[in-house]
Amino acid sequence: MTIGDIVTDPFLQSLLITSERTRQQCNVLVDLIESNSLELDQTPSEAVLLEISRQQKNLHSHLAQLRGLNREAVLGVRQTKQATTEARQEVDKLHLQLQNLYYEQKHLRGEIAACEAYDHKYQQLPLISTEEFIQMFPEHKDADEDTLMRARITHEYTERDALEQERQGLLKKKQELIADNKKRRDDLANLDQDLEKFIDAAKPIQKTFQKEY
Repeated sequence: MTIGDIVTDPFLQSLLITSERTRQQCNVLVDLIESNSLELDQTPSEAVLLEISRQQKNLHSHLAQLRGLNREAVLGVRQTKQATTEARQEVDKLHLQLQNLYYEQKHLRGEIAACEAYDHKYQQLPLISTEEFIQMFPEHKDADEDTLMRARITHEYTERDALEQERQGLLKKKQELIADNKKRRDDLANLDQDLEKFIDAAKPIQKTFQKEY
């Protein structure tokens, strides 16, 4: 497996190609100089100098292109690092939100369980049985549990309200009877006093009739 098989990014592949071309150009220049090596006191021919100059220009061109690609790669790495950092921060933020949602879900489930286990007062009401209620009100036979319970409580409230109204009426009647009885007792007491006064007033007359003539 070659490095070209490992690197699949188009930009990095172009960088590798330019790097290889630069290397090859260096080898061409080195081979050219070695193949035309002269003694120290000998001057290279003009043709050789022109060829070396031409190959050096080619090498400088490849190096300039390679430097440009290197700068671009460095900037790309920096941008990738920045994007990676931002993505990591976003992932951390989402992870924290997910944890908060998990704890909130756990809390809400606990609250729901507590509500379901709570001993509600309505459960202690002496309601009539479901079967008896449905017999009395068959229109509720297909109602769900909550609707049926509300209907039973409403019925119980109506019945108790009617009984309370009846109790208040009886209590009022009782108070009226008590007041009437008190008035009668007062009238009888006054009558007794009047009778006693009448008897006392009649005693002289009685004594007169009792005298012997």
